[in-house]
Amino acid sequence: LDKVPYNNFVSKVVFGTGDRVVEMEDTEDDDLATSVSSAIDAEFDTVIGHMEDIIMDEDFQQLQRNFMDKYYLEFENTEENKLIYTSIFQEYIDLLEKYIEQQLIERRPAFNMTTFITSLQQHKDEISGDIFDMLLTFTDFLAFKEMFLDYRMEKEGRGLDFSGDLVVTSLSKSSSMPQTSHNMRPFQ
Repeated sequence: LDKVPYNNFVSKVVFGTGDRVVEMEDTEDDDLATSVSSAIDAEFDTVIGHMEDIIMDEDFQQLQRNFMDKYYLEFENTEENKLIYTSIFQEYIDLLEKYIEQQLIERRPAFNMTTFITSLQQHKDEISGDIFDMLLTFTDFLAFKEMFLDYRMEKEGRGLDFSGDLVVTSLSKSSSMPQTSHNMRPFQ
């Protein structure tokens, strides 16, 4: 493997020997694109880390819980959506999204929500479930409604019950198993 200077911006990389030589160009633009890309990725990861901290913080949890306590009785598990859902959805976005944005700006003064949303589209497969689900409630009305319906079921004691699906199996021998006779010899 030889790296031969070609000019200031491009160098030739030669692989192989004899008849089987392959030349590839290595440009500094590739390195620049990689470093810019990795800086953007690092910034995105930092913002997501801050967002996780904000969402897990007791102040955010209390803000969301208070909002849901105020409106959960409005939501019904039917195909039809009430007109009031629209105003509740807008109020939720205004309150919680703005709270998150404010907290992010305090942590990262250069934070820009529009830029973040664009970056979010490119990284949506890399985001943990909790963060993604939370962000989804800001943009997807059905996810928002489902969150309220789940909250209502929980408040009314109608949460999911998995107890009927639980099976307990002992991993040790039971005392009810027959004892091996001392007169028996192993098969030879």
